[in-house]
Amino acid sequence: MKDAARVRGLDIEIRERGAASSLSEAAANLGITPADIVKTLVVKRSDDTYLFALVPGDRAISWPKLRAVVGVNKLRLPEPELALAATGYPRGTIVPIGSSTDWPVFADERIVGRRIAMGAGAPDHSLFVDADALIAAYDATVADITEPAQG
Repeated sequence: MKDAARVRGLDIEIRERGAASSLSEAAANLGITPADIVKTLVVKRSDDTYLFALVPGDRAISWPKLRAVVGVNKLRLPEPELALAATGYPRGTIVPIGSSTDWPVFADERIVGRRIAMGAGAPDHSLFVDADALIAAYDATVADITEPAQG
């Protein structure tokens, strides 16, 4: 992951955050808000290709919005074994940086201009990166692709 970040000119910081049973606990362990933790969701298209959706921790994917931006009628979250095969990372640790395949990245517009924490490819660790640098490094599509999280 560090090599992949360096190749793309990204300055990353990897921190051990300890085990967390919830998003709010993970945020507290890192001294940040839940919105500063960005979930990287690998999403499967009907043609068996994938994409990454970068979603602030306090929000959820809006499937209609994401389908409209991607320009497809069907998208879904893959089974854990398919997500691992598509990225090289188990769920909960997925990040575009160092993924086994460079799938297209779609970032929610709310992460622009922020320093964010993400999965780091290993349990109990978080990666910090400037969201704008990440967006530029992956030529990500930035759009409103989320809605308020339920509960």
